Order: sequence, then structure tokens, then C-alpha cells
Amino acid sequence: MAHEVEMIDGVAQMAYAGDKPWHGLGVEVSNDLTPAQMMRKAGLDWSVEKVNSFIEVDGERIPTGQQSLVRSSDNKILTNVGGDWNPVQNSEAFEFFSEYVLAGDMEMNTAGSLKGGSNVFALAKVKDSFTILGEDQVDSYLLFSNPHQYGKAIDVRFTPIRVVCNNTLTFSLNSASKNFVKLNHRSVFDADQVKETLGIAHDKFSQYKEMAEFLSTRRFTAESLVQFYNDVFPYTHKESEVKTVKDLSKTARDAYEVLETQPGANFGEGTWWQALNSVTYLTDHKLGRNADTRMQSAWFGVNQSRKIKAANKAVEYATAS
Repeated sequence: MAHEVEMIDGVAQMAYAGDKPWHGLGVEVSNDLTPAQMMRKAGLDWSVEKVNSFIEVDGERIPTGQQSLVRSSDNKILTNVGGDWNPVQNSEAFEFFSEYVLAGDMEMNTAGSLKGGSNVFALAKVKDSFTILGEDQVDSYLLFSNPHQYGKAIDVRFTPIRVVCNNTLTFSLNSASKNFVKLNHRSVFDADQVKETLGIAHDKFSQYKEMAEFLSTRRFTAESLVQFYNDVFPYTHKESEVKTVKDLSKTARDAYEVLETQPGANFGEGTWWQALNSVTYLTDHKLGRNADTRMQSAWFGVNQSRKIKAANKAVEYATAS
């Protein structure tokens, strides 16, 4: 079975600081590394170069009009791009964190290569956290996704993580404060502009805290909980009305089943905070073929979208309760 985390000579191209991450992959490092040191430990100290692409017809090399993005470490072709594609080097992505790490505002946490090198990411822990109901701790992280793949955008975003179960949470899209920046490769990457747009600021995390606290004070009913799970994990095709748990899709029923068994289920029992966390726990720890495919989906794929939808729906139902 293919890994989402890139494996070279049997070694996962990933490094992590502190406790072993929930995906269980990579090499353990200290939490005081510079971004450049973290990049090297994760095996990401390579660059990419655009090289003209050709096809061979009747023994003649004919230019395709495209270019291949070639990795320096092994000459692997990562993707084919057009002439206006501007690659962002891994060193640039990690340098993005340097001023914050040196100032003591962040520490490097995890870094790795996904899908054969087509997506490199770096995760830094922000020196900020809050607790819900006295003991349920949520930490703040900054995630930088640097894809070396045509059609994929650079993505820099805040990612709260619930400590008790390592669920990667998400900000609601309805938040007035933008907590992410996406940039295509048709323009040259400008780190200062991204920082200004993103606004590395305390208020982003404070707004998430307000949402979490609100959810922890609003209780669901049996009927509203069923509708919530149906909204997040609907049937692809179902004509009959969903009224009870047995009417839900299998994935929605799975979320219902972990409601009271998930780690930290005792925090906010019967509230929309508990309901939201059952979705994030299921997506991060149960869905998918294996641990690394779950990580890819939870951070960048369909399960990231599901968690955004779940946060929005939880707020919607909590407001109406």
C-alpha cells in the first residue's frame, strides 16, 4: 500500500519534536531546532529546478513547450509546469518561520514530504494556548504547505490542535478574521506580504477560543445531533428523510458511536463542543486506509473540508439551540 508520507530507502521523510505525532511516522528531534535544521532532519534540504521538457518522435527530440520540475537530490521529476510557474524552494518555506522561532514566539514541531515530494510541509507550534472547561487544552500551530505540483497552491494557515486527542481542529469559514493565505505559482512568493496578509496575531487564536467556549455552553438535542451528523456526512443518494441514528450514513453513525468514547469525551458532555470533536477525532484517527493518508486528508484534503463544514454547522446549531 502506497504511503502518503514519502519513503526513501525505507525512511519516512518526516521529523517531529516532542511526543510522537498521531500518524506515528518520522524521526524524533529536539524542540529547539532552527527551521533550517528541521528541514535537514526531515530530509528536505533539496531544491527544485525547471528544465525544458521534450518528447521523442522518430528519433527526434521535440520540445513540448512545457517544463519539468526536477528535484536536485535524485533528479526526480515532480510535475510538469508552464513557463510562468514560479517554484518556491523548501529553504524559502522554512525561512518563513525563522524570525518567529528566533524571537521565541514559535518552535518547529513537524516537517515532512508527502506524495513523493509533491507536497512539502512545515508545522510550527505557536506559544499560545487556551483551555475549555478548565482542563481541555487547545494549542495553536502555523502550517505551511509548499506543493511542488501543478494546480496546487501554497497554503499558510493557523491550525488549532486539541491536546487530549491530537485532533487537528479548524477555524470556521464564517470567521471575519482570515486565518489562511493561498497563493498560486504564477506570482513570485513574497514572504513579507504573506505575513502582512495573514497577520501573525493573537486575535486569530482568541476568536477560535471564543467559538470553542460558545460551543461548550450550548447543548444539543437527540434530533439536532442526528441532523448535524447528516449534514457533515450525508448519504450520496438518499430520498427518505433522516430522523434517527439508524437512518444515517455509515460514516455518520461512526461519528455518533465515538461521541462518548473519544478521548476527552468528558469535557463538555452533551454540548456542541463534544459533537464537533467527535467529527475531528473520527477524521483524524479513524477514516482512511492508514495513518499517513489520514494526515494528508485531515490537513489538505476532503477531511479538512469536512471539519470546516462541521465547525460551521456546530456554530449554526448551537446558535439556534
